[in-house]
Amino acid sequence: MTVRETWRVDGTDLAVTVAGDGPLVVLVHGFPDLAITWRLQIATLVAAGYRVAAPDMRGYGGSERPAESSAYSARVIGRDLIGLLDHEGVERAHVVGHDWGAACTWQFGLDYPDRLLSLTGLSVPYVLPPPKAPTEILRARYGEDFYQLRFHESETAAELDRDVLRTLTAAFGDRFEDLGVTAPAATPDWLPDEVLDTYVAVFKKTGFTSGLAYYRNIDRNWQDAQAREQRRIECPSLFITGSSDPVARFMRVDSSTEAFADLRVEVIEGAGHWVHQQEPVLVNRLLLTHLGRADY
Repeated sequence: MTVRETWRVDGTDLAVTVAGDGPLVVLVHGFPDLAITWRLQIATLVAAGYRVAAPDMRGYGGSERPAESSAYSARVIGRDLIGLLDHEGVERAHVVGHDWGAACTWQFGLDYPDRLLSLTGLSVPYVLPPPKAPTEILRARYGEDFYQLRFHESETAAELDRDVLRTLTAAFGDRFEDLGVTAPAATPDWLPDEVLDTYVAVFKKTGFTSGLAYYRNIDRNWQDAQAREQRRIECPSLFITGSSDPVARFMRVDSSTEAFADLRVEVIEGAGHWVHQQEPVLVNRLLLTHLGRADY
């Protein structure tokens, strides 16, 4: 049975979807998203003998939304994830992240290697820290209008909040460059109307401000990575992406032995950024195979 609970984690209340018994799998969503994004994975994981904890990440849905941007750095999110493991009383868990959830999951693997059974990232790969601040690189390559730079501007949240349906359909349609634009966007055929209605109702209540704070920590995350003792991700790791994911245009997976001890990369032909919702059967099969080789 799937239940929704509120867990006090690292001083913050998180709304967590919980189901099943067995080794713990923590599912970490990104922007703009909610725990419901994992609805097509949870039942499969539970049937395979896993316990699942899928939070609305801080800043989203039923979870707390701290006001300060620094409360959304990858290092802070890592402490939330540790809190989820501690709440469940487990020493190690599988951690699966999508989008910003993936970005934070990779960093979690570097900061807390002794708490992991495995890592899985969807859509956003791990890359070694670049020599310059990420915003400086993005600005030089793509200009000030690149969406991740626009997300740093104070007026962006109001633009996205103005038409929640438009914002969400643009994001789910992989049209990130159109976020905040007033032109209509079609609902992707893989997203049921009732699920979209849930997203719209929630984001009309919460807005997008806290979600944008994750982007406003890009340089802070880079500084933390630069300061970390150089190491690689040691646990069994999996990266899943779609061949049509727009993120691949500006982020290339680093599969070198300098970055990973054990990484497998799977590209799903025709899928976009929301690969776990677009191709759930294949993603679930890959995920279960990966988790199975890491259980102990």
